[in-house]
Amino acid sequence: MTLVMGFIGKRGAVMAGDRREITFLGDREAVEGLERELYGGGIVTDGDLARRARELGVALSIRDDKVKVREQEGVLVGEVTSFEGGVLRRRRLYASAGAYAILDFDGPSRTLRGRGGAGNFVVLGNERTKAIAHRCIRERWRDGDLRDAAEIIARAMEVAGRATPSVSREFILLQTERKADLDRVIARETAGEGAGAGDGTGTSPPGAGTG
Repeated sequence: MTLVMGFIGKRGAVMAGDRREITFLGDREAVEGLERELYGGGIVTDGDLARRARELGVALSIRDDKVKVREQEGVLVGEVTSFEGGVLRRRRLYASAGAYAILDFDGPSRTLRGRGGAGNFVVLGNERTKAIAHRCIRERWRDGDLRDAAEIIARAMEVAGRATPSVSREFILLQTERKADLDRVIARETAGEGAGAGDGTGTSPPGAGTG
């Protein structure tokens, strides 16, 4: 789980996501220990991560080309993922002008975690990246417009990319000015994600995880 940020305004929405995905393979306790250090902020650079993984006997696979944010019929969609207990868990943010919704996908089940309206920032990520994002929002947000929100989000992504190897230096930032039908987009997407049809249900080898 890394970093996706969104802002929902009355006249539009903006969303950004980093591009890093890390897969861990090794003893489950070692993997969980490494994840705790990484997501808690105890590991700062890519070199530190590689060194600590070697010490714990954990194999790493890192890619910086994952697309975590996209646009669907005027709705911005961002997603973060994690492996817990061998099951892929996802949290997805849907946003357009004036409205947003957050859904959790836990194996075959789906849970609406919350809804909201204009004037809100939403941050999905690990402990470290969320702390960075919320600090940037507190320090810089002064009830501005969509452009101001986009600048804050971009700044938070840049700071996070320098502060933790759980986030890539590059990120994708999208914007929409449409007031779209969130429920219709959610219904269409989830209808095509039934159990066994790409719903994110899956298992990993013992001791495997992703972030």
